[in-house]
Order: sequence, then C-alpha cells, then structure tokens
Amino acid sequence: MASISKRGKNSFQLTVELGYDAQGKRVQPRKTITVEDPALLRAPVRLQKHLDMELAKFQMDCEAGIYIKSERMTFEAFVGKWKTSFVNVELEEKTKENYNFQTAKRILPYFGHMHMEQIRTMHVNDFMDSLRKPGARKDGQAKPLGSATLVYNYRVLRSIFGKAVEWRVLPVSPMQGVTKPKEDDVREMQYYNEKEIASLFSALENEPLHLRVLITLAVTTGLRRAELAGLTWDVIDLVAGTVEVKKTIPKMLNGEPVIKGPKNKKSLRTLALSPSVVEELKLFYKEWRKERFNIEDKWEEGKYEYLFCHLNGKPVDPQRLSKRWIAFHREHKLKPIRLHDLRHTNISWMIFMKVHSEAISKRAGHSNMKMMEIYGHVFESVDRAAASVFDGMMKPAKKKKKKA
Repeated sequence: MASISKRGKNSFQLTVELGYDAQGKRVQPRKTITVEDPALLRAPVRLQKHLDMELAKFQMDCEAGIYIKSERMTFEAFVGKWKTSFVNVELEEKTKENYNFQTAKRILPYFGHMHMEQIRTMHVNDFMDSLRKPGARKDGQAKPLGSATLVYNYRVLRSIFGKAVEWRVLPVSPMQGVTKPKEDDVREMQYYNEKEIASLFSALENEPLHLRVLITLAVTTGLRRAELAGLTWDVIDLVAGTVEVKKTIPKMLNGEPVIKGPKNKKSLRTLALSPSVVEELKLFYKEWRKERFNIEDKWEEGKYEYLFCHLNGKPVDPQRLSKRWIAFHREHKLKPIRLHDLRHTNISWMIFMKVHSEAISKRAGHSNMKMMEIYGHVFESVDRAAASVFDGMMKPAKKKKKKA
C-alpha cells in the first residue's frame, strides 16, 4: 500500500509499503516532494492527480530496486554508490583509475560533506573557479592547473550528477548551466615524419629481436599499448599474414594482468601485416619457441602464449613496454615521443600515403569522425596537396601556330 501525507504548506511525503526485511522490520521507503507551482496548489483535483502520478513513479522505482534515498544523503555516500555500480563495472581500467584519482584528490574534499539535494549549479561553478586559482595544485608548484585537469574534473562531476538524475536521486543535474572549460593547453599530437621513421628503423637493425618486433608492430599496425601487451601467438596467422585484436592488458594488478576485451566494437578487428613484418615475426617465433622449450619447468602461464612475456610466461607489464621504448629512443637520440605516438605515426603515414579514410579508420579501430578530430590537421595538409593537381586542368591548351 502507498500513501500521501501533507508535511508543510507545499510539501508532501510519499510512502511505499514493501513488506518486511529479513529481520522482520517493515520496509517503508519515504520521499518528500515540494510543489512550487502556486496555480497547481490552488487546484485540488489537478494537485491530487499530480501527487498520484509522483506516487506511482516512486512506487515503481522502489519495487524495481532503483530508488536511492536522497534525503540527507551526503555526496560522499552517493559517490560510493556511483563507484560500486558504475565506475567499477562499466569503465576501462585506465579511465577508472583516473576517475577515482580526481574524485579522491579534489572533488570529495570539496563536496563530500554536502547533501545531494543541497548542491546547486552555483556550487559547481564555485568549485570549477577554485581549480583555476594558483593554490589548486597539490604538488606545491606555483603554476595553475592545466586545462586538461579542469576538463577531467568537469567530466567526472557530469558523470556523478548524471547518474544521480538517472537513478532518481536528483530531479535535475546541477551541471546544467556549468560551462565546460576550454582545453587551451592541450599537448600537440606527436609523430615521426618520413626522415625520422628512416632513422628509427636504422637504429632498430642491431637491437634484440623482441624489441624490433615490438616497435615494428607499433609503427606498422598502430596497435595501442594495451593491445600490444595482450598479443598472443594464437591471434597471429603467419601464413595469411594477419593479426587479430581480441584482448588487451591495460594494466597489472597485484602482479597479475587485467585482461580486457578491445576498447570498443570498432577495436575488435583483424589487420593485414606487410610481408617484411611477417618475416620478422617468423624469426621472433623461432626464437620465442626455443626459449620456451629451454624454460619448460619454470613456465607458469598456462592459458596464453604472450609475445612479450617474462621467462615464466607471464605477460610483461604495459608500463614496461613504454620504458623499453623510452630507453631505446634515448640511446639512439631519436625525437622523444611516447610509445602511443607510434600509433599516431602509423595513422599519419597512411594519411600521407593517401590510403582511403575508411581503410585507415578500420585499421585504427575507431570511427571516421573521431579520426578527423584527432588527425584533422594532417588530412587538411594532404587535401591541400591534392588540390594542386587541378592547376594543370585550368590552364588553357596552347594553340598551334598556323603554317605560313
């Protein structure tokens, strides 16, 4: 049974009966709503109809188990629910790590003590303004926070309050009216040009085979670091010359790999390998099998055979792959770019070589729209070069001189 009782001049309490819990205690979720419309308060029939509708919705939420009591619920308590039901379930490991970091470092200290229903747009704007002040940094540096950090905090708050609305904790999000900060100090995309690529492969000639294969695959396939770390021999077809991207290792947790599927459906893909890359992989496989045979009794990894692994067969930490790359480019005095920037190099090279954008996006594992956002300036330069081929079209043909 559900009921409505008046609590004040324009406030009403909704009560739903859900029987008894395991300890024999009655379960009676309650919710107080406020009617702000004076005209509605003066019309008893319309008011009752409105309250009945609100009660019906409240009862459905309670019976479906999706109602979370917001009265006196602190922001900190809701964030705990948000982490358990959303962050830890739906987000990728790296995103989860970043969301938790920003929440603990800046957002909870500011909003944690407040009750959910008290937080207004003004409070969020005040918080965003506080991040722009010199003292917002936690590392003691005098310079202000980068715009990317401001945007990340904005994004996390939007997620928290978005879920609060979705889960009926709040009627509207206080993020309405909060302007997303401009990213005016975003690091420019880095990649190697044709000359730098030649220097890279020249430097690789005398390096160990496993490092040659790692960097060669990064440059020629554009695989993400987590995709490289998750590569196993069963997804590489040395006859057909292909590699399937089926799983990733974004991080290690307590010494064990966190194995995930690809980032999204687009990331689940099969890539053709160039003949020279296949030959490198064949050499690497022979060497890999030889080492595997020699350490038979020390082999611990039973399910997968990772390309990049320790002597016990366990996969290498993705961060270690980055460290290997950094040590290599420093030793050979190459332009210092991240391991992930070899993916940018791969895609930029295909753009310069005028590979069709659909083929590029398929190999890269993302949509054309996203690719245009990231590599728009590269496409523009190629487009300008392509436009020059029409110069000759517009020149009139020379008239033949008439014989005298």
